[in-house]
Amino acid sequence: MKKLALPIPFGKMNQPRLSSARLEDGSRVAVIGGGPAGSFFSYFLLDFAQKVDLKLQVDVYEPRDFSVAGPAGCNMCAGIVSESVIQMLAVEGVTFPPTVVQRGMDTYVVYTDAGKARLETPALEKRIGTVFRGAGPLGIQGNEWRSFDGFLLEKAVQKGANLLRGRVEEVSRLEDGRVQVKTRGGAAQSYDLLAVSAGVNTNILKIFQDVDADYRQPGLVQTFTREYYLGKKKIESYLGEHTIHFFMLNIPGLDFAAIVPKGDYVTVALLGDGLNKDVFEAFLNSSPVKECMPPDWKPEEYACHCSPRINIHGAAHPYAERMVVLGDAGISRLYKDGIGAAYRAAKYAAATAVLQGIGEEDFKRDFWRSYRNMEYDNITGKVLFTVVRLIKPRRFACHAFVQMMVDEQRKPADQRRMSRFVWGMCTGSAPYREIFLSAFNPSFLSQWLLHLGSSLVRRTG
Repeated sequence: MKKLALPIPFGKMNQPRLSSARLEDGSRVAVIGGGPAGSFFSYFLLDFAQKVDLKLQVDVYEPRDFSVAGPAGCNMCAGIVSESVIQMLAVEGVTFPPTVVQRGMDTYVVYTDAGKARLETPALEKRIGTVFRGAGPLGIQGNEWRSFDGFLLEKAVQKGANLLRGRVEEVSRLEDGRVQVKTRGGAAQSYDLLAVSAGVNTNILKIFQDVDADYRQPGLVQTFTREYYLGKKKIESYLGEHTIHFFMLNIPGLDFAAIVPKGDYVTVALLGDGLNKDVFEAFLNSSPVKECMPPDWKPEEYACHCSPRINIHGAAHPYAERMVVLGDAGISRLYKDGIGAAYRAAKYAAATAVLQGIGEEDFKRDFWRSYRNMEYDNITGKVLFTVVRLIKPRRFACHAFVQMMVDEQRKPADQRRMSRFVWGMCTGSAPYREIFLSAFNPSFLSQWLLHLGSSLVRRTG
């Protein structure tokens, strides 16, 4: 295999291999799950392999058809992707047409129980795009959108991956350490490396503990998502085609919610540790939501609905000899930027496999030690959401929160610190650690205390 210096993401890999297990010409790789994590891994694995003249066979197992509208073709997600991820993928040669990613959401409105603030996105690179993970909501007609997940899977296939529609029902170890995969009604296939990116809303993860006894599934919470058909004219009139609406309401169990325009539809997504149907109904019937939506909107008349679980705490030991676990099945960003997290983890895992090795110690050193920083960042995120939960029940604090954002709109973009804080919390466009540190900026603190004091005086006056 010809050696070639490669630009490696997230650091340098200049240490010696730790195991004799490595990919060679003709090695076979199985990827279970054709969502973003699986597609990214397949794409980058083949890309790195081509750069070092390594010939691999990559089989992607994905029974779902992403061209089908409704739950059957959807990976159940609010469908928000940061502009920074879109730009990074463009550098990799993956560019998205406007039928896949609606770009340039340039305005957002933040709602609290004490009022609202209409804001511009902090900077061009901080904007976000919206996508349909499948082919659109159930019953969609004449859809101009293409599936985001389907588009990524096509890119992996174009790179050389084989798409297998079988549903995996058994994974086991062979005596030589390789992994065997068996589909429902199909013959067992042997592989040198297994990448698991099956998501967390199936029962398939349980079978992988036979391959990695130390693997433990991630911590999960339930979310609620609905798609409503409004039509472009109503969306433009009442919500704004390029405006995302964020809600930080004092509803127990709800951390935040968003209403996201997508063509003729809007996606309503709720996130929080403690969501249930009662919380969802309380949100839909709240005054800020009714103020945001058209007057003839009926919460019970929705096109599509799902309540998927998401990762809020990373899995234990998401790697083993000849095996790595990616996406929500491994670790992700708290509440947001799951696509960006999948991209980063998949690329680094692929680089480890091609350039270092596929042994357990290789993944532990070069994949996990770098990637687990996301878990540390998520801990910071939980602290930030705890602070927000303390603010929401206090009306004077909510008023100060909103008024500070409103007042900032008269300042240059780099001085709109509360606006950037909220944007980062709601979109995941920045690490939680960066958001946390920004809150200790002396100018931020002084302005926040000034607005708090003013709000208290107003309340008692």
